[in-house]
Amino acid sequence: MSTFAAIDFETANHDPASACAVGIVIATDGRIVHREHHLIRPPTRDFAFTHIHGLTWSRVRRAEDFGAVWLDLSRRLGTVEFLAAHNAPFDRGVLAACCELYGVRPPKHRFVCTVQLARRQWSIYPTKLPDVCRHLKIPLRHHEADSDAEACASIVLAAEKAGWRL
Repeated sequence: MSTFAAIDFETANHDPASACAVGIVIATDGRIVHREHHLIRPPTRDFAFTHIHGLTWSRVRRAEDFGAVWLDLSRRLGTVEFLAAHNAPFDRGVLAACCELYGVRPPKHRFVCTVQLARRQWSIYPTKLPDVCRHLKIPLRHHEADSDAEACASIVLAAEKAGWRL
C-alpha cells in the first residue's frame, strides 16, 4: 500500500489560476489518515462557476490567497509518493497555473488520474466522478473540494485493494 494525497480544486472561472477551494486527503497503509479543506481567495472577483460549486466572492474574499494556502499544504505533501486527482490534467493545470502566478515551486510528485484508473481497473464508463462513486458505492457531495478529494482517495484505495500498484 502506498502513501499518497488526493487533491481537488474548484475554480472561480475559466482561468486555471482562479482556484477558490482545495481539498486534500492523505492516505497511507490502505486508509485515509488526514483531510483538509481550504477556501482560497482567487486573484479576481470574477466568479463564473458559482452555479457548479456554490462559492462566491463574498464567501472567499477574506480567505488566504493560493500562495499562503499552498505554503501550508505543501509541507504535508513531503511524505507522499504521488498525487491523485479525478481528471488529473485539470487539477494538475490549476496547480501549475496557481504556482506560477504566486511564484511558488510546484510539487514534483507524479499525478495519477482516477478517471484512467477506473477505466483500466473496472472498465467503468462513463467515468465522471459521480459515476465512479456510484459504481464503487463511495459517498460524494460533488463539487465540494473535500468530498471530491476524499472520493478520489477512496477510488485509489479500492484499486489498491483490487491489486493495482503504481
